[in-house]
Amino acid sequence: MKRGVYPASVTPYDSKGQVDLAAVARLMAWFKSNGCTGVVLAGTNGEGPSLSAVEKRDLVKAAVGLADGLEVVLGIATASLDEAKWLCRQAHSAGAVAALVMPPAYFKDVTEEGIALWFEALLDSSPLPILVYNFPSRTGITLSANLMARLARHPQMLGLKDSSGNADNLADYSAALADTEKLMFVGDETLLARALAQGWTGTISGAANLLPAWLSQIVSEWDLNQESAETKFAIIEPVLKAIRKCPQPGSNKAMLHEMGIIPSADVRLPLEPVPAERFEEALSKVRELVR
Repeated sequence: MKRGVYPASVTPYDSKGQVDLAAVARLMAWFKSNGCTGVVLAGTNGEGPSLSAVEKRDLVKAAVGLADGLEVVLGIATASLDEAKWLCRQAHSAGAVAALVMPPAYFKDVTEEGIALWFEALLDSSPLPILVYNFPSRTGITLSANLMARLARHPQMLGLKDSSGNADNLADYSAALADTEKLMFVGDETLLARALAQGWTGTISGAANLLPAWLSQIVSEWDLNQESAETKFAIIEPVLKAIRKCPQPGSNKAMLHEMGIIPSADVRLPLEPVPAERFEEALSKVRELVR
């Protein structure tokens, strides 16, 4: 993986509720033509917990063939260590560059030691480098900077993604991974400018489904023309905030459908379709930027 923007891609479905690979191909082309470095599949924004392990295997295999140079990362969210190991092997065989892995989230009273041992067992067995994913609002588990520092000692730990929205983590995680070559991706795009200023690698972003060119330009320009990058960020920051107020991932998918990029806004239960009034303000702001 390299510096840049990796959209946390939605997962489009066909009329039978199955993964729509033709629509996946259109998404890959959309991301590639707008300057993205890679794509993350089956993450939070991709309804990963609603996809079976076999569907994830088939999705990553198909997407690698459609990616046209985009680096493909598979999202993994499961409490089953064996399933996580299997998915890492399948993604590696398919040609993915990494896996983005949430902690096992069902048991909320486990110790940090238990979480560390779970990740270390996965790292020991995985042929694929792993990004450790902190998203406590979804998992109920907060991955501390000390835990990140411990996991960073493992050669298969590629880096981390933080979607906590906690600005303090920018400095804390940076310190934990100091003097390593680990990558750091921010998930809350409203913190992107602050993250880049503190040496973070880029963003794995749900909003990049909608604003891939803007986000890619900000990251690519940061070290070359920071003033221009900061100006672009100031322009899109209100739009990012509007997007983040909408129910996710359904609204991202609905807006992509309204923009003509995917043919259906369908989501899987227990998610329900998002009414237009829940996202129309954000869509209007997106359309002002994407012409």
